[in-house]
Amino acid sequence: MLKSFKDVIEIAKEKGTKRLAVGAPHALPMIQGLELAMKEGLIRPILIGDTKKIKELIEQTNFSEKDFDILEAKDEYEATFKAVELVREGKADLILKGKIGTPDFLRIILHKEKGLRTGRILSHIALHEVPGKYHKLIFLTDAGMNIRPDLEMKIKILENCLEVTRKLGYDRPKVAILASIETIHPDMPETLDAAAISKLADRRYFGNVAVDGPLGFDLAVSKESGEIKGVTGEVIGDADIMLVPDVATGNIMSKTMIYFADALVGGVVVGAKVPVVLLSRSDTPQMKLASISFAIAMS
Repeated sequence: MLKSFKDVIEIAKEKGTKRLAVGAPHALPMIQGLELAMKEGLIRPILIGDTKKIKELIEQTNFSEKDFDILEAKDEYEATFKAVELVREGKADLILKGKIGTPDFLRIILHKEKGLRTGRILSHIALHEVPGKYHKLIFLTDAGMNIRPDLEMKIKILENCLEVTRKLGYDRPKVAILASIETIHPDMPETLDAAAISKLADRRYFGNVAVDGPLGFDLAVSKESGEIKGVTGEVIGDADIMLVPDVATGNIMSKTMIYFADALVGGVVVGAKVPVVLLSRSDTPQMKLASISFAIAMS
């Protein structure tokens, strides 16, 4: 069980220094986040974009140009394609989204000829540390990739997340499939999907895992709520993974935890040839470090 991002960083350190390709890293918080990761010995950044602007940003850090590999690109699209190409050629181990819109970034990642497809579904995992509010890290999926997944897609999204948790040392991850109620309602398809996935888990479709759903958020994180509502089970108040019904739910939940509960969050897209570090342009340098360490730890 991982209790904080300190645990994640320690796992990442064991993997050795990774080559991280970043297209269009044209913002100081981005460079500062890379600086934090470099201080931990996690990465050797490959920065692709406006060379002059990149060097000016580096001058505002405690590192120098020699600590980075810098490549020229005319705009953020060319920079991102070049970053992907480095991964495809084995010259980079990870890729991080720079100053390019998320839809454009993902279109490049998913490009049939030049992208990083593997044949698996790509899904987003947001790892949350909520200090003083929850006793361990929470994996939330999918908070940034699949807009309205159907039952088949949700199963694959969960499989992606279970693979990551097992790489991080979880023998029996506990999964809460979230909805607004704990019973099946025909007008709420997310409750039907949750019940179907729970039954699959009962029949060991996912291996050694505890799955419960549909569950309200309160039951996933609070044993007291379970006692009040008369709902019991291994997952109640102790969820490791929260599977959300759609991307809007996941995104709103994640940002609520960030802005109302001071959560530290790392976000990664899995299912591609390498972990894809997917950040919001408004993320702090500390969140960039969290995302980078999460990606390396699962690699």
